[in-house]
Amino acid sequence: MAVARHESGVLGAGKALASQVHPVFMLPPLATSLFGAVLAGAADLAVAGLHALAMFFAVYTAHVKDGYVDFHVRGEDDDHPLTVGGCRGALLVSATGFLACTVGLWLLVSPLAALVTAPTWVIGYTHAPQLDLNPVGATMGYPAGIALALLGGYYAQATSFGPQVLGLAGVFLCMLTGIKIIDDETDFDYDSSIDKRTVAVVLGPRRARRLALGLFGLAMVGVVALAVALPGIPPTAAGGAAVFGAVLAVAYRAEPKLATMLLIRGSYLFLAVLVAAVWFRPLA
Repeated sequence: MAVARHESGVLGAGKALASQVHPVFMLPPLATSLFGAVLAGAADLAVAGLHALAMFFAVYTAHVKDGYVDFHVRGEDDDHPLTVGGCRGALLVSATGFLACTVGLWLLVSPLAALVTAPTWVIGYTHAPQLDLNPVGATMGYPAGIALALLGGYYAQATSFGPQVLGLAGVFLCMLTGIKIIDDETDFDYDSSIDKRTVAVVLGPRRARRLALGLFGLAMVGVVALAVALPGIPPTAAGGAAVFGAVLAVAYRAEPKLATMLLIRGSYLFLAVLVAAVWFRPLA
């Protein structure tokens, strides 16, 4: 069975499969999973690694399935490196890897640890063609996956949910949903032509951008409130709001592609400040 559409042999198949690892979207779920372990306190490295690997397989599944649907089913994309058989084989392998990780969490931690982890794969697999057909699914699928990565990474260590992790999961959900709303503006003309109901299409770019700004404001106020009110989150975590706010001030009036690029990197900086604050707790 041919795996790659453009190259033959083992090397060609390997390059085609590796092409579905998109670091910009792959690294945040893994980093957030590990941040959940750090937030929980003393971390079992084997469990933390197992959960992060599960997040890898969940996001890889999303990338392969999205590419398969957009090119082989809908004909929206101009090209794709994998054949139909290659896509199906990659999905089978990634699903098997994810199942192995969740079984490991079941055995090493508890059935609930596996249960909290499982929805991330479901979101990845159903993103296309199910979730991306309506504004909520298309916009909040990836942010919900990040929130679940944080919750799952935390629960795998603490076997419970504290208010700090629930609050931060909400912060990430708001922030990343705002970024996704702006990202969808880049495809506004095309999405409108095929009746793909993203938030930008439903509300219009201007009102969608205002909604995104409101979500960013809610996220920044939220993280400051959590840093002030909860002992589990050091006061220095509020610096994340200042860092992201500085990026937002530059990005908000930029065209969608540039704004998305800046805001994604701003979210990286936001997470880095939170990790540093929790890890070192300089003022705790």
